Amino acid sequence: MEDTFVKTDSSKESIRKLIVAVSILIPVVVAVLFKVKVKGYDFSFLPHIYATINGVTALLLMTAVWAIKNQKQQMHEFLMKTCMGLSALFLIMYVAYHMTSESTSYGGVGFIRTFYFFILITHILLSVGVIPLVLFTYFHAWRKDFIRHRKLAKIAFPIWLYVAATGVVVYLMISPYYK
Repeated sequence: MEDTFVKTDSSKESIRKLIVAVSILIPVVVAVLFKVKVKGYDFSFLPHIYATINGVTALLLMTAVWAIKNQKQQMHEFLMKTCMGLSALFLIMYVAYHMTSESTSYGGVGFIRTFYFFILITHILLSVGVIPLVLFTYFHAWRKDFIRHRKLAKIAFPIWLYVAATGVVVYLMISPYYK
């Protein structure tokens, strides 16, 4: 028997509104918290950890795609939930670091500086845009609407993978300039 709670139009609309609200709130809260500086804590070790989390997320995303293409649905589901958890953990660490540390300026010059800022800006913009894509993709899977899930996943996956991979690239490029 179908789960009527999940299938009702009003519950779908409520969840859609929640996803939109969360997708707006996360970047706004992160931007606001960037203005907050908390003194007395040394979280200088966090960039190494959250860069690793980005790298692991990228590997798990690719593994999850392999799993679903090989009819390993439970493995795929576990890996995707793990990626979502890792992304949330990344965000918490990222905000904690930036609330307790001064921003690091990139010291490269010439083409490499232009390349760094291109990667950084696209990484930031796409990290904001991927939030609703991932949440709606997950929502469709949760509803067992695999047609919409697959259609949206084809868009969400490469963007999320790009964000995770470029997070590592940004870290590697700026890490020599950390104090």
